[in-house]
Amino acid sequence: MVIDESFDTGLANELARLESYNKHLYRPNTYLHKWWARRCGSTFRLLLKHLVADPARRDYYTAGGLEGKIVLDPMMGGGTTIHEAIRLGANVIGIDIDPIPVLQARAALSGVPLARLEAAFTTFWQALAAGLAPAFQTACPRCGRPAPLRFMLYGLRRHCACGPALFVDSLAQRQAKGATVSLCPICHAVDGVGAAQLRPAAAGCTHDRPPGWPIYEKGVRHCPRCGAPFADELATPFYARYTPLVVAGHCRDHGPFFAAPTLADLALLAAAGEQRAGLDFGSALPVEPGPKSADLVRRGILSYLDLFSSRQLLYLRQALAHLPGDDEAVRLYLALLVSTSLEFNSMLCGYKGGSQHRPGAIRHTFSLHAYSFPYTALENNPLYPRPASGTLLKLFHDRVARARRWAASPHERALTPAGPRQVAIAGEQDLGVEVSRPAGLQFGTRRFLLRQGSAAALDLPDGSVDYVVTDPPYFDSVQYSDLAAFFRVWLRLLLPAGGQAGICWEYDTAGSAVDPQANGRGPLVNGQYVQVISAIFAECHRVLRQAGGRLIFTFHHWNPRGWAAVTLALQRAGFLLVNYYVVHSENPISVHIANFKALTHDAILVLAPTEADIRRSWDRPAAVDTADSHRFCQGCAQLLGWMLATGLADEEVERLWVGVIG
Repeated sequence: MVIDESFDTGLANELARLESYNKHLYRPNTYLHKWWARRCGSTFRLLLKHLVADPARRDYYTAGGLEGKIVLDPMMGGGTTIHEAIRLGANVIGIDIDPIPVLQARAALSGVPLARLEAAFTTFWQALAAGLAPAFQTACPRCGRPAPLRFMLYGLRRHCACGPALFVDSLAQRQAKGATVSLCPICHAVDGVGAAQLRPAAAGCTHDRPPGWPIYEKGVRHCPRCGAPFADELATPFYARYTPLVVAGHCRDHGPFFAAPTLADLALLAAAGEQRAGLDFGSALPVEPGPKSADLVRRGILSYLDLFSSRQLLYLRQALAHLPGDDEAVRLYLALLVSTSLEFNSMLCGYKGGSQHRPGAIRHTFSLHAYSFPYTALENNPLYPRPASGTLLKLFHDRVARARRWAASPHERALTPAGPRQVAIAGEQDLGVEVSRPAGLQFGTRRFLLRQGSAAALDLPDGSVDYVVTDPPYFDSVQYSDLAAFFRVWLRLLLPAGGQAGICWEYDTAGSAVDPQANGRGPLVNGQYVQVISAIFAECHRVLRQAGGRLIFTFHHWNPRGWAAVTLALQRAGFLLVNYYVVHSENPISVHIANFKALTHDAILVLAPTEADIRRSWDRPAAVDTADSHRFCQGCAQLLGWMLATGLADEEVERLWVGVIG
C-alpha cells in the first residue's frame, strides 16, 4: 500500500498553503453550515489517493479510484473525509455525536436539484420580505426617500459614578480616499452622510445637536471625569445593553449612506420591542451549561433569546412560519441556511467595515472560535435586497447555489509556472445516495450512511470497513458541541423531532471525545477523553478489514498530555504506527491563532492493527524540537511510534511525554 511507504508532502504543502487562506472557496459543498476545526480537503484528497490500488488512477487530478471500498469517519465534524472519499467513488460512513454535522452532510451530499432549491428559496424569501421589510426600513438623509436598512451600529452602554456612557470600537465608521465618516463622541452626530460627500471629521463638536451620553473608544476603563471604573449592566438583557448610534443604507439615487438614527428609525425599534414580548418559541431557550457557554453566564446571559435584537427574533419567528412543510429535503436546506445566517445576525456580531477595502464587512459571531462581546455591535438586515455580507440572498448564493454547482462538477487548483489555476475533475461528483443500513454499502458507488451518536458503539459488522480516515477532536478543545448549542436551539425548532431520520437533539455530552477540564488539566489515564477515544479506536479496530485495513488520522497539540492521551487510546485499542508524515495545516494569520504560539502543521498518522503482519522499528528521539512547528510534529509522531511498539504502562506513557515536551 502506497501510504505505508510514501506520501507526497511537497504537493500536500503547496495545495494546503493555498487552501488554508480560504477553505470555503476551495470546497464550497462542505461549508453549508458553520463547524469548527476543518482540515484542508486537498490534504485528505491526496491522502485518499495514496490508498488507490491502480497506479494509473493515483494522480491527484484523476477522477475516482476508490470504487468498491468503504471508508469510515467515526468523528466526521465538518465532513472532510466523507466528501473527499465519495468524490473518489468510495461508499462512506459518517458518524458524529452532534446532529449538525449529520444534517449538513445529508444536505450537501444529496442530489437535490439547484432549480428546486432556487424556486423554494425565492418563495421563502419573498414571504419573509413581505412581512418584515417595513421593520428594516430607513430613509436617505439627503433626499428623505425610503431606503432599506443595511445594518444598524450600536454602542455598548456601561456605567460609572457619573452615569451612563457608550463604548465603540472606533469613532471612525468608514474611511475612503483620505476622508472619514465619523461619530461625534459628544452629540452622536454622524459626519459625512453620503458616500460622495466624505470629508474629514471635525475637531470637537460643532453640530447643531444636544449632547448625549459621552462616547469612548474601547480601552478606556476609568471615567475621565470622575475616575471611577466603568461597569457592565449585567442585570439588563444583553441585547438591551446596546444603544443605536448609526444607520447604514443604500439610496437608489444617492448611493450608500451612514447617518444618525432618526425618530422614525427609533420608532421601528420600539415597535419591534413591543412585539418581542408576544413571540412564542416554546420555551425561554436557556443557555446550555458548558465551558464556553460559561462566558455567557458570567456576563449575565441566561437565555439564547437575549443574544438577538427584537427585529432579529421577528425574523426567526417568521422563518419558522414560512419554512416549507411538504418537501423534507428542501426544508432541511432552508433550515440550515437560516441557522447559519444567525452567525451574521446576532448582537454578538461586530463591525469591521470601516476600511475602504472592506465596506460594511461583519465580524461574525464566531470569528474567534469563542463567544466574544463587541463594543460596536452590528444589527444586520437579513432581508437586505442587495448582495451584502451575512444576508439571506448572499448566503444562498455562496452557501447553496455555488455549492450545488461545484458538487456537480468539482474543481481543483492545478499548480503551474504561471500560478495556480482551476481545473475540472471530469467524471467526479461530490454527491451520493443515502442508505439506511450497512448492507446498502456492499454494492454501488458514492453511497453514504450517516449516524448521529457516539462512535464508541458502532452498528457495523466486524471487518466491514476498508479504511478509517478521520480528524479526532483536539483533546482539550471543548468548543464543538458547546458552541454549537447556539445553533442547535434554533435547528431543533426549524427541524422538529421526526423531521429528519435518526436525529436526536438531546444527547449525552459525556460521550464526546474531549477533556471536560479547561486546558486538559483533568485526570488523564481514566479521564473522559482517553476513555471515549479508546472506545472509538477499539471499534475502529473491530470493523477494519484485517487484510490491509488502516486507521489514518491527523493530529497536533502542544500539550504533552494530548499526545499521551492519543498514545494510550491507540495502545489500548491495539494499533501500531506504520508511518507518519508532517504537512502544513493552518493559515498562520487566521484570527483564532494569530499572535499565538500556534502549531501550523499536522502529523498524518498511518496505523495498522497489531495483528497485521507489519513491523516497523522506531527509534526513540533524544529530544523533540519545540521551537519549530514542523519539527515538533515530526518528533512527536516518531515518539508515538516508539511508544506503541514498546508497550509502556499507562503511567509511564504520561510521564515520558511530559518529560520530553512538558
